[in-house]
Amino acid sequence: MELNRIGDIAAFIAAVDAGSYTRATASVGLSRSAIGKSITRLEAQLGVRLLNRTTRQLSLTEEGCIMYERCKRILEDLEAVDDAMALRREKPTGTLRLTAPLSLGQRHILPVIDRFLRAWPALRADVVFTDRFVDLIDEGFDIAIRIGEPRGDSRILTRTIGTQHMVTCASPAYLAARGTPTTPQALRQHDTIFFRSAERRRSWRYATPEGEFVYEGPGRIDIDSSEAMLSSAISGFGVIQLPDYLAADAIAKGTLVAILTEFKIPPDPVRIIYPSKRYLSPRIRGFVDLIAEEWQTLGVPWERAGRL
Repeated sequence: MELNRIGDIAAFIAAVDAGSYTRATASVGLSRSAIGKSITRLEAQLGVRLLNRTTRQLSLTEEGCIMYERCKRILEDLEAVDDAMALRREKPTGTLRLTAPLSLGQRHILPVIDRFLRAWPALRADVVFTDRFVDLIDEGFDIAIRIGEPRGDSRILTRTIGTQHMVTCASPAYLAARGTPTTPQALRQHDTIFFRSAERRRSWRYATPEGEFVYEGPGRIDIDSSEAMLSSAISGFGVIQLPDYLAADAIAKGTLVAILTEFKIPPDPVRIIYPSKRYLSPRIRGFVDLIAEEWQTLGVPWERAGRL
């Protein structure tokens, strides 16, 4: 339906409800002449007469009665839609589609999602925790959590909500048997376990007096699961490099030992990204604000116990 016809219909309904063009002006914000032109235009488009006009009053023709009943419901439905959209602008509803790296998501994003859903009972979530790169726009996600510097993309907005430090570690048994590497270059003499995602193998980086050193293996084994890497290292299979929030518990318990700590590089940003739309839905805006407020006010969860 053409937009100008909606205006004409609104003028017609207002004139019938008010009983005259003059009294209808207040409800639709149009002049008496404009209301008359709208109704004349509507009659011309439909090819029927809707109103009998006299100097004192308006009365509906038979076709006008049918038109009035149908259009009254249309306008009421439009008002209901507008009310529903206004409510959605105020309260999170619908389905929040979110993706995040597997281990980070399970350990530290899921508790925030749980609190968000508890606060808004009308909301549900569709969550994908994966270490593969997810295209936020093409795959239809509302929000993605990313680690590292952003890729240039004008379709998305990004907000840093934390940092991730990497830690190199191995089990006490492995280090007792093979020795402890004292420089990043010495890793070439050790069994190393690398993380490999669907796109690439993750290199290890270190800050040395000579500049940044990048260790790319060869590794003894590549694994596509951070949790499996952690278990392998605890079992004494070799040396790993993981985010410290994954290794912190094992290091605290003594089942892993942090090594090469003096060669740390600056941390990577943990970012939340979302579509760069002019009007964000309440579910996107609400979750972004919640996780940013919690992590900035209380501290990022894995940083509260202190940095390794």
